[in-house]
Amino acid sequence: MADCGCEETRNKLEDYLHGELPDGACQDLEDHFQECPPCCDERDVGNLLTEKVKSACCETAPEELKLSIQKTLESAS
Repeated sequence: MADCGCEETRNKLEDYLHGELPDGACQDLEDHFQECPPCCDERDVGNLLTEKVKSACCETAPEELKLSIQKTLESAS
């Protein structure tokens, strides 16, 4: 059974999601997404997960927690 491009798309999906592919390769994947609902769904899930991870990494600890940790460390030394 011939692959319709899904295997190659899955192999390149992470690089695509992180903007690490050349324009031509991106266009090839985008063309495939237009024709393949399962790969399009996988791209959408990947986008959602990537955005959630990015936003979680940008959060900072509350100031009270930082001060509490600092006091604990200072009292331990």
